[in-house]
Amino acid sequence: MVVTQENVALNGSRKLSPQEIADILRDRIRAGDLKAGDRLPTQAELAEEFNVERGTVRQALRALQEDGLLSNVSKGSPPRIAQPAPVRGAPQPTMVSLAPRMTEAFSAARVRVDVVSHTSETLMLALGDALRQIHEDRIRPQSIEFRVLLPSRDINLAFPVLVERDGEEDPVHQRWLKMRNAQAHVLKHNLNAVRSTHGIDVTVTFRALPFTPPVKMYLLNGDEVLLGYYMLERREEEYESQTLEMYDVLGSRSVLFSFVKEAGQRDAAFVEESQKWFDALWETITTDLTLS
Repeated sequence: MVVTQENVALNGSRKLSPQEIADILRDRIRAGDLKAGDRLPTQAELAEEFNVERGTVRQALRALQEDGLLSNVSKGSPPRIAQPAPVRGAPQPTMVSLAPRMTEAFSAARVRVDVVSHTSETLMLALGDALRQIHEDRIRPQSIEFRVLLPSRDINLAFPVLVERDGEEDPVHQRWLKMRNAQAHVLKHNLNAVRSTHGIDVTVTFRALPFTPPVKMYLLNGDEVLLGYYMLERREEEYESQTLEMYDVLGSRSVLFSFVKEAGQRDAAFVEESQKWFDALWETITTDLTLS
């Protein structure tokens, strides 16, 4: 490092540069002395520890922020150590990949999640860690907005369907509808709970699709798309004292492919087009969805 006049204290001892302070903090993160979710000391405390001006500390923190090592960066409170970014590239089952991506999305000041799904079961389960960290005061977004597109109750679903339908009764549709409504209620309740307990501005809105979505898609803060195909299989399930033989999907087993804006032009274009597709559906052919 080049030692400049600025880095030399009046008493002859050399002042640390922003880069050196950033390196020291990186070492603390790497060594585990500062763990994901930990709050950094205040700028005043860091300035006193390193015997520098606050401006020097701010430059060091800016470098850490640019490296993605800090979250919850705002003027009101010290930032926190960010969750380590999971390795992207290899697609993973929904329940493996969605939860950590959702938790990272919740480190933003304003969380926006747009979803196209068959039910909200895996979404509801994947939110567990993010909500737990809010209740532990490890992360604290200012606002959370969820927009969820689910199939309408009034359409003939492509799946799940009975392998052989007999008569007007459709227990498979009734079973799916019961699941859809129950899971959506729980999702809405769990998100709204952080409004009353933590004062976070929460909006959760459902709308009904006039078709059966063949894919599930999660748009996180307009920065990342997770996309997976619903894989149909023939299976049996006990429901209200009868055995239903149906063509169905298990959404939790769907493999999700990640597309991240910052990964390059191709991914950025995919994220942008996916957002346009979602917005177009939301604003045109979808209808109000009432959870009975």
